Amino acid sequence: MKEMKVFACPTAEEFTKEICDYLKIEPGKMNSIKFKNDNNFVQILETVREKDVYIVQTCQPPINERIMELLITIDAIKRASAKNINVVLPYFPYSRSDKKDQPRIPITAKLMAQIIEAAGATRVITCDLHNPAIQAYFNINCDRLTGEFVLEKYFLEKKIKDMVIIATDAGSAKKAYKYSKFFNCPIALVDKRRDGNNDKAISSTIIGDVKGKNAIIFDDEISTGGTLMETVNVLDKFGAKSIYAAATHGILAGEAIERIKKSPIKELVVTNTVPVPEEKRIDKLTVLSMAPTFAEAIKRIHEESPLGEIFKIDLY
Repeated sequence: MKEMKVFACPTAEEFTKEICDYLKIEPGKMNSIKFKNDNNFVQILETVREKDVYIVQTCQPPINERIMELLITIDAIKRASAKNINVVLPYFPYSRSDKKDQPRIPITAKLMAQIIEAAGATRVITCDLHNPAIQAYFNINCDRLTGEFVLEKYFLEKKIKDMVIIATDAGSAKKAYKYSKFFNCPIALVDKRRDGNNDKAISSTIIGDVKGKNAIIFDDEISTGGTLMETVNVLDKFGAKSIYAAATHGILAGEAIERIKKSPIKELVVTNTVPVPEEKRIDKLTVLSMAPTFAEAIKRIHEESPLGEIFKIDLY
């Protein structure tokens, strides 16, 4: 594509290669190194003057390292006189710190928006924000994609009978309703309470009928798997025939993989918005690619076409 460059930060090279293959262009050339004093250095190895530039960055741990790589790359491209600097963040960092619901705490998601904007970004493209209101934290354009259609297509092709969609808590009921409408099946709601900041969720009962049914849990992300395991235990207790789980963002931190491996879950489906290393790719885990969706979004932004139509065409 003319007058457009797509660059990959160090951990985003595989995702960026998929995007560029879809767009039939070569990834931009840049050099990213770390000096012995732990300082990062980025050099753009080709001209970007007056071009539309897209910088892809994943949120593979350590997350703070990824943020600095991104900010330094934005600055390098800004100083190289790019026309527009579009930041592609398949998973938005610190998205769960989106409100002040305790005394004397930060709203780090808004801080991230302010920092990215201050560095010189002119647009952000992200996916399935933990709270859609984060989109309003930006004074620049922020396009929010979704993994919903990728997950729906996957499960539609499995042709699962006697399906019930599970909402892990009251907050996810609206999303569960959308999935249930798509699959034309009932929903059930798990009663869940969170214990402070320790990532532990406590579930006790379920509202709805799951006995003898194939339950599918949809969520925006799976981090330590605590919420997921509590939900799975309740479904198992109330007689679900089989249990599937799906999320756009597979963080899979801490003991998440071991928990999933030992659980009654038949299959966990996530996308590659966060890179899943080989050591975490157990038999129960399926990883779908979101790169074609992002590539089509980049293409349409560059061509000044509507983004909404992405979800009316088959990209896979």
